[in-house]
Amino acid sequence: MAVFHHENRIILASSSIYRKELLSRLNLPFEVIVPNIDETALPDETPQATALRLAEQKAIAVAKIAPEAIIIGSDQVATLDNIHIGKPGNHEKALEQLKMMCGKQVIFHTALCVYQHRQPTPLIQVENCQTKVSFRDLPDAELDAYLRIEQPYDCAGSAKNEGLGIAILERIESDDPTALTGLPLITLTSMLRRAGVRFFV
Repeated sequence: MAVFHHENRIILASSSIYRKELLSRLNLPFEVIVPNIDETALPDETPQATALRLAEQKAIAVAKIAPEAIIIGSDQVATLDNIHIGKPGNHEKALEQLKMMCGKQVIFHTALCVYQHRQPTPLIQVENCQTKVSFRDLPDAELDAYLRIEQPYDCAGSAKNEGLGIAILERIESDDPTALTGLPLITLTSMLRRAGVRFFV
């Protein structure tokens, strides 16, 4: 079991059940606090800039509640031809998204922020993990059937790569395999080590 070598708490600043499940794989004690921020992209803001800004804002918002903790913030923005692709929210919008992405490559920007209050200057680590996802060119009926089975309406891009959604994908290119699901664990463990967290000892 991993050993936590300091007295600080770890808090995941997220409402995502997917990020919570991924973080639990590290076998570290952590809590979840949902940040209350406006997640609207700014005018002329690039997808990467949006993801990085929101990940940091989420961490800082929770740090105001628990200043003694190590805070993990994360955000994901998908883009196709510089168009932001968000969470569809319902079947109709999800089908519209999948039809638009058929046969094309979508770039997912998954940003991480690890915030730790230190004197005299807080430690703020921010990184973006980019994943390139190629979608299969499938008929509308197959896309509709997939959506009715898995109902991924809370996922940017309308597909769960960790579930049946993998069947509508043709290729995934990433240096961090869990980034697409919402929390890049390779990057995160490096950031946590720099914040004083130790594993396996």
